[in-house]
Amino acid sequence: MKKKIYSLLLAFSTLFAVSCDLDLLENPNAVNADTASPDFLLNNIQLDYQTLFNTIGNHGMRLTRMLNQGSAQYEGAYTPVTTNGYWSNAYANILQDIKFLEPLAEEGNFQRHLGIAKTIEAMVLFNLVDSYGDIPFSQALDPAEFNPATDSGESVYDAAFASLEEATAHFTAESAGVPNDYYYDRDYDKWVRLVNTLKLRYYLNRRLIDGSGSTSGINALISEDNMLKEGDDFVFQFGTTNADPDSRHPRFAAQYTSGGGDYQSTYYMWHLTEEKGFDDPRARFYFYRQVLVNSTNPDEIECITQLPPSHYLVADFIYCLPGDRGYWGRDHLDPDGIPPDGLLRTAWGVYPAGGRFDNDSATPVNDPSLGAQGAGIHPIMLAAYVDFMLAEAALTLGTSGDAKDYMLSGIEKQMNYMIDWSLASGDAGNISAFLTEEEIDLDRNIENYLEYVDEEYSDAGSEDARMNIIGREYWLALYGNGIEAYNLYRRTGKPDNMQPGLEPNPGIFPRSFFYPNNYMVTNTSAEQKADQSAQVFWDNNPSGNAWVY
Repeated sequence: MKKKIYSLLLAFSTLFAVSCDLDLLENPNAVNADTASPDFLLNNIQLDYQTLFNTIGNHGMRLTRMLNQGSAQYEGAYTPVTTNGYWSNAYANILQDIKFLEPLAEEGNFQRHLGIAKTIEAMVLFNLVDSYGDIPFSQALDPAEFNPATDSGESVYDAAFASLEEATAHFTAESAGVPNDYYYDRDYDKWVRLVNTLKLRYYLNRRLIDGSGSTSGINALISEDNMLKEGDDFVFQFGTTNADPDSRHPRFAAQYTSGGGDYQSTYYMWHLTEEKGFDDPRARFYFYRQVLVNSTNPDEIECITQLPPSHYLVADFIYCLPGDRGYWGRDHLDPDGIPPDGLLRTAWGVYPAGGRFDNDSATPVNDPSLGAQGAGIHPIMLAAYVDFMLAEAALTLGTSGDAKDYMLSGIEKQMNYMIDWSLASGDAGNISAFLTEEEIDLDRNIENYLEYVDEEYSDAGSEDARMNIIGREYWLALYGNGIEAYNLYRRTGKPDNMQPGLEPNPGIFPRSFFYPNNYMVTNTSAEQKADQSAQVFWDNNPSGNAWVY
C-alpha cells in the first residue's frame, strides 16, 4: 500500500522531517503521521529558521559592506551553488515540516504551535522572495508534482501576509498543548506584536509599487499601536556548549576556537570609528581588536604599501585601514589570499556574536573561554527596527509621525538594547570593569551621538539627503542582520556612496540571486536567470549597478 513515510532524526529536541512518496509497507520504526510529535516538529522548525536567517543574512552583510566580501567579482562570489544550502533548508526542512505539522496540530487543537509555525512560514516566504524573486510555492510541496512551477514573487508575498493573518487568529484562539518557544518563552502577546511588525515590513517593501496601499496599511498599524516595543525583541539566543551539537553563535565558534574567521569590513569599521569624528558608542561592543597599533608588515597587510585604486582616489573612499588604532579588516571585494593574521585581524565582539568586549586588552581570540563564550544572538527583528522602518515610511510616504523623531528613537533603542544585553551576558564583568576604570559615560556618549545626528538631519537640504541619514543609521544598527540591510539597500539605495570593489568593474551587483544549482538540476521546468541583475517584484528602482553598487 502507498504510504507517505517520514524519516525524522531526534536529537537534543530537534526533529528533521523529510518526506518521500514510496510504495513500501509501513515501517514500524519510522515516525509517521500517527506517531509524530507536534512538539518536536515545532522545535525543528524554530531551530532551522535561525540557521536560515544566518545563511541568508551572511550574504546580505557582505553585499552591504558590514563584512568583507572576498572575490574580485560579484559573479565569483555568488554562483548557482552558493545558495544551495538555504534553498534546501527552506523547502525540505522548514516548509515541509510546517506542512506535516499542520494537520497534527489542527487535530489536537494546538493553536499556539500553529501560530508560531505560520509566523515562521511567512518569514521564510518573505526571505525566499527577497532573495530570488519568483519561486515555487503553490506546487512546491505537492508530493505528486516533481517539477513545480514558479509563482510570482508578489503572489507569494501575499500568501505570506495571509499566513500572518492566520497566525494572529491561532495566537488568540482557545488552545491545547504547550509548545517549546525558543524565542518568546510562550508570551503570545509578543508573537502578535511580531506579526504586526512583519506586516509593517511587508508594506514598506511594497511601497515602491503600491504607495497608497502601503500608506494606508502602515497608518493602520501605527493607529493600532501593537508592533514590537522595548522588551519585545525577536532574537535567537545561543548557548556556550562546545559539543555536538555546538550551541554557540556560529561567528564565535568560527573565530574564537583557533583564530581566523571573518574579516570585518574596513568601510563599516570606518563609519563606527572615524566618519563622524568620534567613536560610535557601539564600536567596542561590535568589534574586538586583537592589536591596538596598525601593522607595518606588508606580508600581513599588503595594502599598506600600495596606493588606493584610481576610482577610490576620485571619490576619496577610505582604503586599507580605518585610522591607526588596530581596526584590521579588508576592503570590499578584496580577493587576496589569507596571510597568517588570524590572531591579528579585528574579531567579532560581544554583540551580537557572544565574543569579547574591547577593553584595550588586545589579546588573541583563540580561546573559547573568552568573553561571553559564544552565547550571542541573532537579532532577527528588534523593536528599534520598527522605528527605522517608520522613519522611512514617514519620509517617503508621508505616513503618521515625524521621520527624524522615529530615527532618533530607533538609534537610542538599539544602543540601549545592545548595551543592556551585553551587560547581562557572560562578558558583563569585563565590560563593567572597563567602564568604571576608564570612566566612560555610555549614557552621555549616546546623548552626544543623538545630538550629532539630530543636527545633521536638520541641516540636510533635501529628502534624498535625509533618507541617506536614516538609511545610514538603520544600517549601523543592523549589525548581525544582513537580511534587512540588503533589503534596505535595494529599496532605498542607502547608505549611498558605498565603498566600491577594488576592481573598477566588479561585475553585476546582485539585485537577486541565481536560482540554486540543486533546484536547477532536479526540476525540468526551472529556468535560470541570465544574470543577477533581475530585480525582485518590489524593487522598481533604476536597473544596474548605478543604483546600488
